[in-house]
Amino acid sequence: MPLLGEQNTDRNTRRHCGSDDTDKIRPRRIPNQNIVHRLQQRETNSCKPGTHFHTARVFHQNVFPNFTVVNVEKPPCFLRKFSPDGQHFIAFSADQTSLEIYQFQGPAATEALLQNIKGSLTGNDEHSQNIRSSIFSKFFVLRHSVNVAPSGEHLNRECSLFTDDGRYVIVGSAVYVPEEPYPYFFDVYRNNESVSPNPRSPLEDYSLHVVDMHLGILCDSRQFKCDKIFLSHNQGLYLYRNILAVLSVQQQTIHIFQVTSEGNFIDVRVIGRFCYEDDALVLSAVGPDNSGTSQQHRPFRETSINSLKHRLLAFLWRKARKDGSPTAMRRFYQYFDQIKLLRMWKMQLLDETNLLIKYASEDVVTLRVQDPNSQPSFFVVYNMVTTEVMAVYENTSEQLLELFENFCDLYRNASLHAHSQFTCSASCNVYARQIQRRFKHTIINAKYGGHTEAVKRLLAQLPISSQSYSSSPYLDLALFSYDDKWVSVMERPKACGDHPIRFYARDSGLLKFKIHAGVLGRPSPPTARRLVAFTFHPYEPFAISVQKTNAEYVVNFHIRHIVVD
Repeated sequence: MPLLGEQNTDRNTRRHCGSDDTDKIRPRRIPNQNIVHRLQQRETNSCKPGTHFHTARVFHQNVFPNFTVVNVEKPPCFLRKFSPDGQHFIAFSADQTSLEIYQFQGPAATEALLQNIKGSLTGNDEHSQNIRSSIFSKFFVLRHSVNVAPSGEHLNRECSLFTDDGRYVIVGSAVYVPEEPYPYFFDVYRNNESVSPNPRSPLEDYSLHVVDMHLGILCDSRQFKCDKIFLSHNQGLYLYRNILAVLSVQQQTIHIFQVTSEGNFIDVRVIGRFCYEDDALVLSAVGPDNSGTSQQHRPFRETSINSLKHRLLAFLWRKARKDGSPTAMRRFYQYFDQIKLLRMWKMQLLDETNLLIKYASEDVVTLRVQDPNSQPSFFVVYNMVTTEVMAVYENTSEQLLELFENFCDLYRNASLHAHSQFTCSASCNVYARQIQRRFKHTIINAKYGGHTEAVKRLLAQLPISSQSYSSSPYLDLALFSYDDKWVSVMERPKACGDHPIRFYARDSGLLKFKIHAGVLGRPSPPTARRLVAFTFHPYEPFAISVQKTNAEYVVNFHIRHIVVD
């Protein structure tokens, strides 16, 4: 007679090995996908406190952009992005001097135009051609065309910052400084931290403009002459609520402005040579201008260390002294000259008072180095109000990487205007963290890789450009699963594949919709690099993809379309 334990073992064996024909592998239970059922559940079942936004967001798995209009005919302009409230869409004119403001008519604006159209994308018949030629005007109505750029300047097509209320947009324009007549020496080098321009980083005249999208008027502008500001992808600008920071790489100066509710710039402070507003007054009382000599004082000839760099050196000195070991002090003096030669490369606002500044060598800052992210750099957290350096990290710092991974949303600031943050970052989404860990392990195991190299590659994302992440629910990895090689929450051009991008529901694994980028079946030159940029509406089932192959642009609209039999 077998023992009781032997009977249980035999029963478990039959269950797992499938010895009994009636025992089968249990299929995966798929939650009910019916939208009527989900609406009833929302009405009858109370969700946990604070989760009603997440409950409502699940309905995007039922309403999604399931139809692609290929090769849309658009006006002669460069499409940019939607405003945070989704009501307006901005574009730049073909000559890059004017800002065109369109009003979005809603995702169902073309449903009458798409009657009797079946499938997931338009064809090549006459009716499809009519759709391509008229669909843009159905979705977007031009409200204003504002002439923004001054004479000779051109708007940067990759630079735009929206205020939280969705009323104002900040854009930037630039023009190269002419070689004849070349600007005066002391206009190029305004302090002893100014960098030397070169053909890879030429000087330009810049202007920043505030445009009222509701009224279609230019509210205010600021000019920066003989300067270098990285406008592309908002790298040299950062808007946090109503505080705008502008990094002048050429003059090694950070300009802080306040954007008022009337759309005006207010000068708040200038950080670089001085940290406090009255530092210039104090210096003039004891400086060369008060010595009785007739020679004009030039800040470029100053031998003293400028205020911001002095704050950095003083912080490192106090840190070495606090360590108490002679080795720490020796190391500080050993690298003193190298730290003194560091220059500001990038920056971002962490909040209204704190800046994250990235320092690197002058060759990196002026783009003389081919692979700048592999070079040594430092991250400095600076408080603008108290003028104190709060922390300093190297680009191999494990501590900074841990802060970045656990509090990624505080660096992205993707949707400060929203009641709830859906940023889909590694600090709040298990699937996003899985992607980041996979990327990290790939670098660690790669040739010439390693743990230190992985830390440097991950920290190379900092500082993060302002408003560079999409808040669209269709890119939320908690709702949908997709290949982030072809599309991601970061609004940057991606390589264009030959197959449509598939989006699967995260809770069921079912294929929900596909996005076709570019023109399918059209051969491309073998040497051409095909890139595609996606612009998703903040919350509606609508997206725009712009594929670029050499100098050719193909615009596709990805919309919601219901086929009625």
